[in-house]
Amino acid sequence: MTVANLLTLNVNEHTEKKANLTYLSWAWAWAEALKADPKAMFGVVMFGDKCYMDINGTAMVWVTVTMFDKPMTCQLPVMDHRNKAIVNPDAFQVNTAIMRCMTKALSLHGLGLYIYAGEDLPAFVEPESTIEPETMTDLFLAIDNATTQDELKIAYKVAYAACDGDKAWQMKVIAAKDKAKAKL
Repeated sequence: MTVANLLTLNVNEHTEKKANLTYLSWAWAWAEALKADPKAMFGVVMFGDKCYMDINGTAMVWVTVTMFDKPMTCQLPVMDHRNKAIVNPDAFQVNTAIMRCMTKALSLHGLGLYIYAGEDLPAFVEPESTIEPETMTDLFLAIDNATTQDELKIAYKVAYAACDGDKAWQMKVIAAKDKAKAKL
């Protein structure tokens, strides 16, 4: 799996809504990270003997997630259910923030990134073509060299079938057919 795959992965079945925010299950997200990159790891940034930075009695956590040999770090305040910073947070609140921050850092690698962009679904990325241009050359020549409507029809059908659902190649075959048809 690649970053491109993670960017298009629909994670909606593994989210929950709290107030006006969407949260992705950290356990599910971490499992997906390990499937994508078995060497994935995360670490909590320490501030002396604390796993958070004290900011005027509130806390900010930092988590680094490394996937595909690239570390990405995010920070997140320790917040209550209203998304307000908590004064003197307890261990449970700090742990919750760390796991949310880890999930946020995973999104920098592509997993669930669209949630942070405020979108409902991941953007569709057109898959890379598996068709080699060389394999289409003879088929385009057959279309171009057709001297009758019947020859053109057969050459077009064969070339279109060879596209195997690839929209970009289908458009090229249609354009070649239209150009050849205009010459007849």
